[in-house]
Amino acid sequence: MKNVKKFGWIIGVLGIVLSAVLFVGCNDTEKVDTAKGKKLSVVTTIYPEYAWVKEILGARVDSLDLVLLVKNGMDLHSFNPSAKDIATIANADVVVYVGGESDQWVAKALAATPKAGRVALNLMELLGDRVKEEEVVEGMQADPSTGSGTGERHDKVGEPAEPTEASENDEHVWLSLKNAEILVRQLAEAVAKLDTAHATEYHMNAALYIARISALDAQYRATVDSASFKTILFGDRFPFRYLVDDYGIKYFAAFVGCSAESEASFETVTFLANKMDSLSLPAILTIDGGDGKIAQAVLTASKKSKDAPVLTLNSMQSVTEEQINSGVDYLSMMQDNLEVLKKVLK
Repeated sequence: MKNVKKFGWIIGVLGIVLSAVLFVGCNDTEKVDTAKGKKLSVVTTIYPEYAWVKEILGARVDSLDLVLLVKNGMDLHSFNPSAKDIATIANADVVVYVGGESDQWVAKALAATPKAGRVALNLMELLGDRVKEEEVVEGMQADPSTGSGTGERHDKVGEPAEPTEASENDEHVWLSLKNAEILVRQLAEAVAKLDTAHATEYHMNAALYIARISALDAQYRATVDSASFKTILFGDRFPFRYLVDDYGIKYFAAFVGCSAESEASFETVTFLANKMDSLSLPAILTIDGGDGKIAQAVLTASKKSKDAPVLTLNSMQSVTEEQINSGVDYLSMMQDNLEVLKKVLK
């Protein structure tokens, strides 16, 4: 598993943190009482969660303690929590996390630091059967530890490899606007139950925000329905399965979304280059934070697509505080992604 070393370190830290939080009284059995002036503490692991909760809180955002753990451009898959991060979770009233393999440390921290009245919201559990397995599509280079959604790997084009261990669930649930609507509603319900005095305000904020999400979802649908192309190609990892499945877009890519691989094989590059040429695709895509080397290699190997532009879709896995402070938010990034798709799908 990709996070074995991370978990080994965390187990050691948990004992230290648990002693510390018990000492300072974080295990207080009293429920949150905002009427007495105690701030409600809401901890989110990644930026999309943070952005959703911020919209739900609205004008009351400064009246609560809203924390984003994974920031400064750090990717969820490579994030190593500090003792301070675990203590922050231990003291929280609400903890929001994805629930995939990359943040199993959150569940361990919650179990090691019990707190009466604390609410933990696992996005993948909230979505239930909407959660998808990672899949290895034709020509994709499989991570040795990752299977496909169909139980096959394709290490070489057209040649299924030996069966792998059970495939992982795709963690990137926030990249579906339809998922976002469901999750915002659930988050609003949780916050409203803990701060009942302002429940109506939270529900109203959530309803207005969901309406904006739904409107953008309709724009995506209209764009795809009128598109000349229904296929996209990534010279990179592919964390956008939830997005493309929402609108029936076909894709090819170098790796699955959570792959630890960074060097594409000759077979993978050649396959993607041939797909670019045979489908006459107008552009090749990468994700935010990537170096673009695989995409450039694909264009170099192509015969007809060498001058195709390399465009970026934002997976929101490495959002910086500078971006947040500049006014960028979840919907603006999803709007930017739509503008990129318009160029790719024509």
